[in-house]
Amino acid sequence: MGYREAYQEWMDNPYFDEDTRAELKAIAGDEKEIEDRFYTELEFGTAGLRGVIGAGTNRMNIYTVRKATQGLANYILGIGNEKKGVAIACDSRRMSPEFADQAALCLAANGIKAYVFDSLRPTPELSYAVRKLGCTAGINITASHNPPEYNGYKVYWEDGAQITPPHDSGIMEEVKKVTDLSAVKTMSREEAKSQGLYQVIGSDIDDAYIAELKKLVLHPEAIKAVSGELKIVYTPLHGTGNIPVRRVLKELGFANVYVVKEQELPDGEFPTVSYPNPESEEAFVLGLKLAKEVDADLILATDPDADRLGVYVKDAGTGEYHPLTGNMSGCLIGDYVIGQRKEKEGLPADGALIKSIVTTNMADAVAKHYGIRLIAVLTGFKFIGQKILEFETKGTGTYLFGLEESYGCLPGTYARDKDAVVASMILCEAAAYYKTQGKTLWDAMIDMYEKYGYYKDDVKSITLKGIEGLAKIQTIMDTLRRDIPRTFGSYRVRTVRDYKQGTIVSLEDGQETSTGLPASNVLYYELENDAWVCVRPSGTEPKVKFYYGIKGASMDAAQEESQALGQDVLAKVEKMI
Repeated sequence: MGYREAYQEWMDNPYFDEDTRAELKAIAGDEKEIEDRFYTELEFGTAGLRGVIGAGTNRMNIYTVRKATQGLANYILGIGNEKKGVAIACDSRRMSPEFADQAALCLAANGIKAYVFDSLRPTPELSYAVRKLGCTAGINITASHNPPEYNGYKVYWEDGAQITPPHDSGIMEEVKKVTDLSAVKTMSREEAKSQGLYQVIGSDIDDAYIAELKKLVLHPEAIKAVSGELKIVYTPLHGTGNIPVRRVLKELGFANVYVVKEQELPDGEFPTVSYPNPESEEAFVLGLKLAKEVDADLILATDPDADRLGVYVKDAGTGEYHPLTGNMSGCLIGDYVIGQRKEKEGLPADGALIKSIVTTNMADAVAKHYGIRLIAVLTGFKFIGQKILEFETKGTGTYLFGLEESYGCLPGTYARDKDAVVASMILCEAAAYYKTQGKTLWDAMIDMYEKYGYYKDDVKSITLKGIEGLAKIQTIMDTLRRDIPRTFGSYRVRTVRDYKQGTIVSLEDGQETSTGLPASNVLYYELENDAWVCVRPSGTEPKVKFYYGIKGASMDAAQEESQALGQDVLAKVEKMI
């Protein structure tokens, strides 16, 4: 069926509600818009669904959500796990509660119990709830930090991590088999509740989740010592972090937490920012203003589903607030957690720090310093969660910390996804601890650079939308595989890791080894002097991303070398498109 026929089917079929048909009628004369909405189906990939909200097969709406849920239900029924139920959460985005409810009612109609949070909750709490309730799976309705017109649908498995092989491909296949939307099962909420297939959850899970976070505190005496002095500015960016972040900080005794009022309450329009991304300078404009007014030590920002944390820290010498990248804050938290654990109780012989392949090499240096194992996994925190499960299953390996460059980390195993709530807590504890030693977090960051080296990492993205964009992204990857670059900037390429082919090839002697990781459309170039470049299409957005990192002799030198490397990477790519 072509896009025109699909459009007409949605216009004519009484299965689709009046609002949907009215929305489609309004674009009757816009052929390009009709094509974009119907030229394909919104793909259920390894990360679930993510797309623009609206009517059409290539949009997020109640029908595409039902289809995805029917496929998930069919998979669960097929493996006989329907008795364990599915936990469902959502964030503050447009249509999030409606999509969560539609997913719950589809599951219920298939005889699978849904545990539905009574209001918005952070992604990491959903991960925790799956394990706490003994569910077979979890669904979270969120599009993370995307602009307000987006929403998404993430699926978790019983270990609390987002789906990985073989479940991801199995669920994807079942979703593809659902071709008749009108045949998807659903039922009323009243009927689902009466049959015991729809249960509302809330404070009981909240209390247990917060208790798990507080178990990770290493220096409560430091918090007590400086709780009246340390000043923290926090913004939830209109998302789910507001209540849990403030609650855990208050319960630990942090007395001076100032919330950015303009960004405090949930709002799917995200009216104070163009998009709610804690990586963005724009996200901190209001927070910085408040920080200067109250003379804050640090500023925290969590994204709408509170799995990613952005940070600014004060330089006491200059009064300036410095932004920390995800690599910087992740290593700062990781070094604190691992270092203080070593001081207090020692480290296990099989301890491990886990990072994604696009995360800074400073993490490798931290692991080496503490004599623990460094494990690199594919991009996506689910692969870190998968390693935790592997440790538990095999009985060897002790998880100490996990991080990825995209502003996410996890210091414990109570959840299996990155957690900005616990990251906020630990970073504030670290700030208190260093304050008792006469240091700021910025001082601690400089100490790390002096100890491990001045690592500088960055990422550039090229957005290529639509059918033409997908073709250009494929051209970039094909060209890089065919014509292997010998240099990036002033650095020679030493080895090429092709994760799609599963190979690591040395350009110096031609020796080939295996990556040992699942297939993924990613190219990684190991350069001389501990530098690197990695290229991967985004799994959730129409982008191709270019990650790169260097190790400089000083902060200024690292900045210059990183900038030059980034410019050369983009120059190479521009020639391909």
